[in-house]
Amino acid sequence: MKSSMTYKYILAIDLGTSGPKVALVSAEGDVVDYEFEETPLFLFPNGGAEQNPDDWWQAIKKATHRLLAKHSDSVPDIIAIVCTTQWSGTVAVDQNGDPLMNAVIWMDSRGARYAKAVTDGWINVEGYGVDKLATWLWLSGGIPTHSGKDSISHILYIKNELPKIYQRAFKFLEPKDYLNLRLTGKFAASFDSITLHWVTDNRDISRISYDDRLLKLAGVERDKLPDLKRAVDILGTLTPDAAKELGLSENVQVVMGLPDVHSAAIGSGAVRDFAAHLYIGTSSWLVCHVPFKKVDLFHNMSSLPSAIPNRYLLLNEQETAGACLTYLRDNLFYPDDELKTGAKPADVYKTFDRIVERVPPGSDKLIFTPWLYGERTPVDDHSVRSGFFNQSLKTTRAHLIRSVFEGVAYNSRWLLGYVEKFIGKRLDGINMIGGGANSNVWCQIHADVLNRPIHQMKDPIQANVRGAAFLALVALGHLTFDDVSSRVQIAHTYQPNPANRKIYDELFAEFVNLYNANKKIYQRLNRVE
Repeated sequence: MKSSMTYKYILAIDLGTSGPKVALVSAEGDVVDYEFEETPLFLFPNGGAEQNPDDWWQAIKKATHRLLAKHSDSVPDIIAIVCTTQWSGTVAVDQNGDPLMNAVIWMDSRGARYAKAVTDGWINVEGYGVDKLATWLWLSGGIPTHSGKDSISHILYIKNELPKIYQRAFKFLEPKDYLNLRLTGKFAASFDSITLHWVTDNRDISRISYDDRLLKLAGVERDKLPDLKRAVDILGTLTPDAAKELGLSENVQVVMGLPDVHSAAIGSGAVRDFAAHLYIGTSSWLVCHVPFKKVDLFHNMSSLPSAIPNRYLLLNEQETAGACLTYLRDNLFYPDDELKTGAKPADVYKTFDRIVERVPPGSDKLIFTPWLYGERTPVDDHSVRSGFFNQSLKTTRAHLIRSVFEGVAYNSRWLLGYVEKFIGKRLDGINMIGGGANSNVWCQIHADVLNRPIHQMKDPIQANVRGAAFLALVALGHLTFDDVSSRVQIAHTYQPNPANRKIYDELFAEFVNLYNANKKIYQRLNRVE
């Protein structure tokens, strides 16, 4: 007998940096279909990175209309909408919910000097005032990083350099919470999405709230921040305008939702404590749930509120992963300039895979460092930059491509060492998701470089929408989080190749040496004037 929920669906919206994916997900957690719509990214020489929130909404509408046009019979059975989005972004809105400027997104480092100012002191540890550091870590589990890329740093940038906008701002919202506002007309944030503002008391994972001491240290008024809810709470139903624009019923419920790191954790199937997943998308991370609150200040990692109620999630992020391949494609191989090499192949990433397989492991000792936009973990260093090292007259374009694949994996291995120290356990088997996990050769490279089995998850690019939909189904009472791992399948497991151990151990050691030897050069070249 079929479940009463067989013909019920969740509309899951996954807003990444490149644009939103809108997916139709069944009550069993299967992604029936999805549509994607690209949105522009605006980068500025001073470390600025912005997107237009209205571009997000228009793209969501376009993708939703295309999706529902293909599945018109399913529209009446859509019972809820849930959003998962890029994290550590800031949308300043007025009382009507209208944006006052572009969204300052997770890549933006213009608030670095202001983050340093509010965290400085007479006696410093790693650049943080001892008294402030103790207060922040004790209450929130972290502190505004000196990269300037946390949400609180974005707000401080606006406060100091765009004071008129700051004064007019009714609320500062994360991207997810802005989309929820567009859907319901309600201003709210979830315990997980607000974390990188570093103004909540997270000591008791079951009772999270804003803390007056932290708000004072940060220099931000409480009334400029939204009220807090759980990720699994129902925020409300669609407004008449939102329902009309999307082509849905006003009765469709909107679940609070969660940031992309948190949805990926659920959608990867790694929901149990110490079960890890490696996400390779535009950025990268290696995270797992843990049963304790802990901070590694020296490597910019912390266990913080999960989207799963009363759970902690070890959080970290490496800035550019898949973005390195995009850079290779758009800036080096197929740029729109006088040296045009022809149109980009439709299957350029599959072409990369084929080329990579022809190059020996280690790329003849060519090393790529993937720090195109600074780094967050295991070093918090916004000045570090990318490069190809040890090129020779024999270096070919094929070497460049494979070295990018390997360089991202070296960065993952760098992070892995500190993650395993943090949790006190060896990770034997890592669930790999994101667009990068679609590449069989990249999965094998990660297995070889990390010296760990890599589980390539089925439909790895759907992990975020799948995780968001699972959350919505839990919120609606149709699923429990204990059910999730059994509903996510492993497509293939890649075992480390012992024949590649020696070369990758050698090159990884030099990868770290390259950072240590050159970091002061990067600081001089890329210091903010």
